[in-house]
Amino acid sequence: MQITKPTKAEMMRELRDYIFITVGLISYALGWALFLIPYQITTGGTTGIGAIIYYATDFPIQWSYFIINAVLMTFAIKILGPKFSIKTTFAIFGLTFFLWFFQMLVNGPDNTPPLILGPGQDFMACMIGAVMCGAGLGIVFNCNGSTGGTDIIAAIIHKYKDVTLGRMVMLCDVIIISSCYFVFHDWRRVIFGFVTLFVIGFVLDYIVNSARQSVQFFIFSKEYEKIADRITKETHRGVTVLDGIGWYSKHNVKVLVVLAYKRQSIDIFRLVKDIDPNAFISQSSVIGVYGEGFDRLKVK
Repeated sequence: MQITKPTKAEMMRELRDYIFITVGLISYALGWALFLIPYQITTGGTTGIGAIIYYATDFPIQWSYFIINAVLMTFAIKILGPKFSIKTTFAIFGLTFFLWFFQMLVNGPDNTPPLILGPGQDFMACMIGAVMCGAGLGIVFNCNGSTGGTDIIAAIIHKYKDVTLGRMVMLCDVIIISSCYFVFHDWRRVIFGFVTLFVIGFVLDYIVNSARQSVQFFIFSKEYEKIADRITKETHRGVTVLDGIGWYSKHNVKVLVVLAYKRQSIDIFRLVKDIDPNAFISQSSVIGVYGEGFDRLKVK
């Protein structure tokens, strides 16, 4: 079996993914080190479990996170098979390092986390930390990365029980956040945990959906061949050529149909203008695009 050598473009895309995953991990770790840990706020996931262990025993959050994920990954590989990418392992090691590094930078001489917003600012710390964590996770997910955690637990249980993955992840998070009551004996901390979880989910969805928002172009031009060639070569998007008739002129026309991510719109407009400034273009947003180059079709 011949192994295909990755192209330079594929290697650059992989490098870009790892750079952005690192940026996302930094944002996530800073949210914890600067805002959530100092104000003793928790949330779902294995990081939330690590935070509860830290609040109760002072055992470092990064090591709890790493140990739990190492155990989960071992079970996942045995039960589910080697489906988890190298990016997940990279993210687990990277987040462990950044959690340790940023706490080392900001903590005081006695290893006490500083209250950078001042005392009594728990809700503001909850909001800012949640936004930073949600943004970090969104960046990681957009680059096909994962930080492991409760989605591994959900996948294992889903294999043996008829429970949806989303419902299983939600159940795990509810149990984790609710358990912080036994550490603080304060329902206010539990409420903060659920608020943090909600804000993280909202920001995460916003970033992921914004990055994957798609548009559809109809391009009418006599230079359709040149435009189609450049769109295919420069944006790596497919082009469909349709036959049409201009009803006013009664002339045959060619119509280019292009589906692309919204962030590629400017590039497409620019190259069309370079070739034919008089081209007629229609752009519209589409709810979902599934297939090669876009989201995978997940209907059972």
